[in-house]
Amino acid sequence: MMMDRKSNTRLKSLEFILTTMSSIKLKDAANILNVSEMTLRRDLNTEGCPLVLLGGHIVRDPKNYHETNYLIFEQETKNLKEKMVAGKLAADLVENGDIIFFDCGSSIPFIASQISSEIKFTALCCSLNTFTILKEKSHCEVILAGGIYSNHNSFFTPVNNSEVESILTTKAFISAAGVSNEFGVSCFNYDEAKVKKIAMKKSRKNILVFDHTKINQVKKAYIGDLNQFDLLICDKELPKNFYAKK
Repeated sequence: MMMDRKSNTRLKSLEFILTTMSSIKLKDAANILNVSEMTLRRDLNTEGCPLVLLGGHIVRDPKNYHETNYLIFEQETKNLKEKMVAGKLAADLVENGDIIFFDCGSSIPFIASQISSEIKFTALCCSLNTFTILKEKSHCEVILAGGIYSNHNSFFTPVNNSEVESILTTKAFISAAGVSNEFGVSCFNYDEAKVKKIAMKKSRKNILVFDHTKINQVKKAYIGDLNQFDLLICDKELPKNFYAKK
């Protein structure tokens, strides 16, 4: 079956989504694109389609992308619409000449993938997922902070934090698994929280990016209080008692 224009547009949208994650459930993709699962199945069966359906998940065809790892991280596939909205709001803040720290959370690739390829900026990141996206932007100079790699979250834990400590950034995009007015900002991993804190100390403007499902959640690793951030970005309006630095 040949591919029509609408089908091609949907597949291009799916390819964009898969720059931020390894796979997406067929049901979630259908909801995002506002079509039926059957329509997407037909799209995926068209001649020349670069995507395939494996076990109910859409992935990039390994024949085209030479990928062998289809491990699905739970956090990657949650709240996709919300992360795309928050990611676009954050991406629109990137300016020519910026030096930006990109955190390792599941929301961050949605920022990186929506930054205009025309903007010239420098990126400092410690996540392989985000690095993979940013290196494709022709005007972006990417610095990957090396260290001990974790398959669990695609995160490099810097051995001595040399890059993160020595580079002064104009903006730092920080993600979180919990955002609470009472208990502050938190995440699942102590090593990640430590790197976030260092990056925040070295940045002129700290920007917290999260989706609304993180509101009033509290996780074990403390990052900081809400008033340590210059800007809070969320896909929905925040509670009135939530505030950033004034």
